[in-house]
Amino acid sequence: MMSYSIYIPIALMAVWVSYRLFKKRHCDLRDKVVLITGASSGLGEACAHAFYKAGSRVILCARREAELKRVKQDLQNLKLAIETKEPSILTLDLSDLDSVPQRAAQALKIHGHIDILVNNGGISYRGEAMETELGIHMSVMTVNYFGQIALTQALLPSMVSRDCGHIVAISSVQGKIAIPYRSAYAASKHAAQAYFDSLRAEVADKNIKVSVISPGYIKTNLSLNALQGDGTRYGVMDKTTETGMSPEYVASKVLKAVQEQKNELILAPFTVTVAVFLRTFCPSLYFSLMKKRAAHQKQDQCKQK
Repeated sequence: MMSYSIYIPIALMAVWVSYRLFKKRHCDLRDKVVLITGASSGLGEACAHAFYKAGSRVILCARREAELKRVKQDLQNLKLAIETKEPSILTLDLSDLDSVPQRAAQALKIHGHIDILVNNGGISYRGEAMETELGIHMSVMTVNYFGQIALTQALLPSMVSRDCGHIVAISSVQGKIAIPYRSAYAASKHAAQAYFDSLRAEVADKNIKVSVISPGYIKTNLSLNALQGDGTRYGVMDKTTETGMSPEYVASKVLKAVQEQKNELILAPFTVTVAVFLRTFCPSLYFSLMKKRAAHQKQDQCKQK
């Protein structure tokens, strides 16, 4: 009869393997240099808090310098048990594509490198496709797609030279499915999804990770600041946005996705997950549902008028 003593080394080996797998999957973010765009409010600000609390050296980027200074001060006012580094701020306008490489170079000079890039900055849109000026489509695409690409490609050579790095794209479930009256926004998120999916495969052998986070509605000012077809601000807090997930909750999931080096994360209610499934495996039904949704929204708009 086999002695029970033989199970001891087997058990110890199992514990060791589990520990190694856990350690591999849960990256330590202390002292990691994290650049976050759109860090002056909303999800970007929440991500700044999440990474700062994890001990990361955060670089806060956005257009509004005064708000960046406020976020920086809020972070420094936190009473944390771990040692933290002073946050840095860098004004960055993603719509000014020509300035992005220069800003990226300035960001690299702060700590000498960037470990993690969180592409969060963006704008939203509400409007009927037929009545939307081409310039608005271009504006949304510039910020949400070309701006993110410009910054990513400006920082990528540095990551490749160090043989490590992590790029995070904050997309949307609308990068997976398109809904009525969101054409410009959904198009920009679809484009970003495709780019980062391609990039992930291309840089896999260079030890660079790419994570695409696709959240549903988040309770931020995104809809208030959304562009309409004529270029004016939407200025309305949508009910879906008002009842959406908190930025802090989504930021915690972004942090975890980076720690676990996830390729992708869809962060939305079950109904949205079903919609993504239907678009892929039963498109006719999905198109029918979207047709009804568009008609319903049209009726609501007519009533408001």
